[in-house]
Amino acid sequence: MKIWVNGGLVTAEGALVSVFDHGLTVGDGVFETVKTIQGRPFALTRHLDRLTRSARGLGLPAPDHDEVRRACAAVLEADPVDLGRLRITYTGGLSPLSSDRGDKGPTLVVAGAAITRRPDDTAVITVPWTRNERGAVTGLKTTSYAENVVALARAHERGATEALFANTVGRLCEGTGSNVFVVLDGELHTPPLSSGCLAGITRALVAEWSGARETDLPLDVLERADEIFLTSSTRDVQAVSHVDGRELPGAAGPVTSKAMRVFEERAGADLDP
Repeated sequence: MKIWVNGGLVTAEGALVSVFDHGLTVGDGVFETVKTIQGRPFALTRHLDRLTRSARGLGLPAPDHDEVRRACAAVLEADPVDLGRLRITYTGGLSPLSSDRGDKGPTLVVAGAAITRRPDDTAVITVPWTRNERGAVTGLKTTSYAENVVALARAHERGATEALFANTVGRLCEGTGSNVFVVLDGELHTPPLSSGCLAGITRALVAEWSGARETDLPLDVLERADEIFLTSSTRDVQAVSHVDGRELPGAAGPVTSKAMRVFEERAGADLDP
């Protein structure tokens, strides 16, 4: 395995960053996960645009898109896989052992790995912790992921693959690494960005291609929705079969099935939509 670290490819054993990197010491960094298909990245332009928005939101200099593209291409060429993911990580770089950022410039790491296709449906749970829709880093894809680690571990303990959050005012927000869609009376809805959810790349494409409405939804909508599905770069569109133990009969219902089909067709026709 070859990994890009600050300007070139190195082996996995040689892929090292300093213990003083601000991404390690205080989580001062942003990242993207990009699906790859037969050695080519999907929706890379959208991911780079979001990486830049996240970096600027933290006050980091904008990443050089050409450099990140070169890094992605080099990693994919070194280790081609049929289905995989690229992890692009961009941090504050060498810094003091405090919240103050150093002046040595950012760290850029790009790594790749093979993945397997997700099951067509899955179980999710809700968790008692909330997303802060008014926080300083709301809507940014940062490396500060500890609360997601805790929530996802809770999901796994209960036989689920994802945990869903409400925000501080009890509205449905998102999962630890996914966006959520619900079907009510045949209409497709997803929480608005004002809920505090991440502006998911797959979320945006599904909303555009399937005509979903952004709707402010209470968390208990999950108890009465006819269909529920998740979206993310590695899940694509995945039906939800159980929520907190409640079974949704025929999980991939007609609206979900159509969203799956449309996404697969549109994504297959254009790798950089």
